[in-house]
Amino acid sequence: MKPSRISCLSGTGIITALLTLMIITGVGLARGGVLFSPGDLNAIPKDQPLGGVATHAEIGGRCAACHTAFWEQELMADRCIACHNNLIQMGQNFHVVMLAQSKSLQCKHCHTEHRGALASLTTLQMERFPHNDATRFSLQSHQRNQDGSTFQCEDCHGADFAIFQVNWCLECHLEIEGAQIESHAAVYSLECLACHDGLETLGRGFDHNLTSFALTGEHTTTLCSDCHAGAGSLADMEATRVECAFCHNHDDPHAGGYGRECEQCHNPQDWEDIAFNHQQTAFPLLGAHAQVSCQGCHQFTSLQNTPTTCFACHAENDPHEAQFGQDCATCHTVEGWDKVTFDHSLSAFPLTGAHTSVACTDCHLNNVYRGTAQVCQTCHVQDDIHAGQFLQDCAACHVTETWEQVNFDHSSAAFQLTGAHVDAVCSQCHLNGQFVGTSQQCVACHADPMYHQGLFSQNCDSCHNTSAWVPATFNQAHRFPINHGRRGSSCSTCHPSTLRDYTCYGCHDHNRANIESEHREEGIGNFNNCVRCHPTGREEEGGDGGGDD
Repeated sequence: MKPSRISCLSGTGIITALLTLMIITGVGLARGGVLFSPGDLNAIPKDQPLGGVATHAEIGGRCAACHTAFWEQELMADRCIACHNNLIQMGQNFHVVMLAQSKSLQCKHCHTEHRGALASLTTLQMERFPHNDATRFSLQSHQRNQDGSTFQCEDCHGADFAIFQVNWCLECHLEIEGAQIESHAAVYSLECLACHDGLETLGRGFDHNLTSFALTGEHTTTLCSDCHAGAGSLADMEATRVECAFCHNHDDPHAGGYGRECEQCHNPQDWEDIAFNHQQTAFPLLGAHAQVSCQGCHQFTSLQNTPTTCFACHAENDPHEAQFGQDCATCHTVEGWDKVTFDHSLSAFPLTGAHTSVACTDCHLNNVYRGTAQVCQTCHVQDDIHAGQFLQDCAACHVTETWEQVNFDHSSAAFQLTGAHVDAVCSQCHLNGQFVGTSQQCVACHADPMYHQGLFSQNCDSCHNTSAWVPATFNQAHRFPINHGRRGSSCSTCHPSTLRDYTCYGCHDHNRANIESEHREEGIGNFNNCVRCHPTGREEEGGDGGGDD
């Protein structure tokens, strides 16, 4: 005997449970959601009805008036504002400021319903209020009063928590810190919230070394007001200039002649301790420069504007009359002004091949160096046997190893050499020493034979190729089938004299007497133009004759 199934898990039981749930839900919805209400709504009337109702109790049973479904994008706070929109239309009042500054503050954080008909709608608990997010002032440093009691909203806001006056900060802190607050307010300002945020960002725990200007040496004992005097806000603090001259301009005995970068010589350990490392500048002292006194180069008021070109100091030592400009270092070195060396490979014209053994004066005539032409033609014009047809591009064929060594890469020219052209002698195409302007047409070297009768104009490459001039390959349209009769026959089989003339007797065993007799029997008197009657070469095209002969 089978054991009986538990009734609550039977099909009937499950259906009954679902029906029961649906009935309960339907009754709850039919009664306006009262069935699910956690308590009565506030019934205390306001001065003026909003949204057509005087109290929240009047909307009891219509939960959707305030509550949103989980699939809706609208928040409950949006429905609060729909009725209480007067709170956001009153200029800079408390609610407008709080909602504008806070991204997370909602009505329910301060206003709670369903606590009874006579319960207050406003329950402001400081520990629940997002003070930092809503007011941009953290309560982290204001947890307890001096007597140890817990901070309350009234301690800073008085009876009306929507109001705050900054002088209340001074009243409270003067009782605690007295003279220190007075001097602090005198140096900076009375706008405490311009710098202080309740997190002690600029308080006793402030670490200046975490900023872009770490305090070292004597700076660690300097008063904040010595550098930040008159700073009335955090933005003013951050905008304080950090260059030495901003604070030490009155200590500058150089009258600004050395610029404002005091740290090049001075350090925060001791203003009088001066050390300058010229090697860390853009002009390190090397060779003979290391022995020159500072005044030897810095003859001007400002060290910053001292020129670094050789010519600025050595102009009187220039025997070249400035033709090399001011770039003395091209030849001279810091080891000694008279130690001259020139590396031509660093110039725009490096010396290679035979050029390395040529005397300087062979190219630089009359001691002129700047502006010397770099084209081959300047020096080799007397060696030009081409009568200038290659202009000045000698390097296209000649190399610097020796003028007689000629190497021309025809693949770089407009006419590539392929096939039989590779072995052709230059003079076969370049007649009378003519190179530039040589025709690239085939007919310039391969004249059209009489056999062609000018049928192909100058398009030699339509049949011929560079591998060999003969045999040729004909790939153009032809009125008469080329593969007629004996395959592989040459053009001369049908065109023995010229391409304009043809004959069928080259293949067919004909004689004029037989042809005349056969055609006259058919009533054909003109049988000289075979193709007219036999366009495809078949005999039956001309009449009733038999097979192909």
